[in-house]
Amino acid sequence: MSAMVTPFDAAGRLDLDAARRLARWLTAEGGNDGLVVAGTTGEASSLTDDEWRDLVRAVSEAVTVPVLAGTGSPGTAQTVALTREAAGLGAAGVLVVSPAYVRPPQAGIEAHYRAVAEATSLPVMIYDVPLRTGRRIDAGVLLRLLREVPNVVAFKDATGDVAGAAALLAEAGDAVDLYAGDDALALPLLAIGAVGLVGTTTHWTGPWFQQLAAALDAGDLPQARRLHARLQPSFAYVNSDTSVFAMSVKAMLAAIGLPVGTCRLPYPPAPASVSVQAGEVWAGLRQASG
Repeated sequence: MSAMVTPFDAAGRLDLDAARRLARWLTAEGGNDGLVVAGTTGEASSLTDDEWRDLVRAVSEAVTVPVLAGTGSPGTAQTVALTREAAGLGAAGVLVVSPAYVRPPQAGIEAHYRAVAEATSLPVMIYDVPLRTGRRIDAGVLLRLLREVPNVVAFKDATGDVAGAAALLAEAGDAVDLYAGDDALALPLLAIGAVGLVGTTTHWTGPWFQQLAAALDAGDLPQARRLHARLQPSFAYVNSDTSVFAMSVKAMLAAIGLPVGTCRLPYPPAPASVSVQAGEVWAGLRQASG
């Protein structure tokens, strides 16, 4: 499933019509089995609460696949408030990143997730991305949450630690559905038991990731490796010193004929060179696929 970008119009306003079109394309033709809205790539920190509500509702109504609403914020009260609203807006679950910037101790992280899960009957996907939050979630905390809180059922792993993910899966077993949170690590994580990917390049690589997962399920590791190699230019393109994920995805969508506007500050418009690179990456991916 893609962590979907949030479309804005030429004046920088939320473009709900474009959000609906993108969501339908991603699920009907783009190889996505679900969507995450208002995550980091969705520029959640740049949305007002009313925009967040409108976006979650519009995308949930536009598609038939599960839509997870990003509800995480540095403060527990705000996260709980958004989480309580998600079901009424049509979300099938919530994606909750650990509190960013404030770097609470592990006891605070655990209490945060328990409070959030208690506020909803929806499934909760924990999201650990220590590069952004400044604090990794301890494995013991994850295991207690997965074992003791019934609706904490999934984990988006963007820690970059494949060995740690393997250890978690060995301990948690059926208590967790683990999703890769880094497109470039999807193959090794799927190989050790992850069930899917919450991605960014999946805005245009979804069909190839479906083929990769199918190859692994069929025991065809050489084919999975070939597909993974084919996706390397997309991995290299999506995040750089001059263009980060949301910027790059929007440039790519424009290149393939699905314009969704540019980002809101603090993300500037992508440099012209990124648009050129997007066209090259897209053309190369299609050419390599025959």
